[in-house]
Amino acid sequence: MLAAAFLALVAFSVVLAKVTLTPSPASEGIVTSNLRPGRSLRQYAEDYTFLAACKQAGGNLLLGAPFGVLLPIMVPRRLRMFRMIVLTVLVIAVVELAQGALVAGRAFDIDDVILNTTGALLGYLLLGRRISHRYHELAVKPAPVNATGTETKAAKTKPTAKAKPGTKAAPGTKTRQGKPGVMAKAGAKAKPRTGAGAKAGSGARRSASAPVARGRALFDKWRGHREDPGGRAPGPRRRGA
Repeated sequence: MLAAAFLALVAFSVVLAKVTLTPSPASEGIVTSNLRPGRSLRQYAEDYTFLAACKQAGGNLLLGAPFGVLLPIMVPRRLRMFRMIVLTVLVIAVVELAQGALVAGRAFDIDDVILNTTGALLGYLLLGRRISHRYHELAVKPAPVNATGTETKAAKTKPTAKAKPGTKAAPGTKTRQGKPGVMAKAGAKAKPRTGAGAKAGSGARRSASAPVARGRALFDKWRGHREDPGGRAPGPRRRGA
């Protein structure tokens, strides 16, 4: 897109030079410089026919439209409309100065600069803004790489763990923090824990069941006192009796 825009801008520059810098000996005696904004526009409305005025003003608008379509692609994205307008004014002003100083039958006209700049702004609003926005989206740079050709840490993402071919996940197992768990071989059985881990687990179970046993003993003693008010120790109780 950048190369196409550059070639189109070169072709437009050739057309612009041919249209604006071609001598016009027939108009040499009647053309004068205009430094007052709006003077030529009033002349178009008063002295020209409607079609001639539309042709003169519309031609200047169309002559500036390519600036609004092509320049936003070639300038930085930030403040591109402002940059486009400034560049258009500078180019058209140089062309108008060249007309007044070097070309016979042509003169500098400030209204031509205004019309050309207005045409560039219309071209930008109608078409150039969309094209340049799309181009700058496609021209986003990829993730930076270091000298070895690999991506930097900021650009890397943690890959998910992959299972080896021929292995299956053990049924009922859970993963930790959303990551796939360790795959167990087909037919493998879970081994019971031995050693310090098993002792720690049994100790934890005993410590958890001790309060329950004491609570049951106290409850049985209290029930025995209620059934035997004389204070005799109740005999051993059978479960289910």
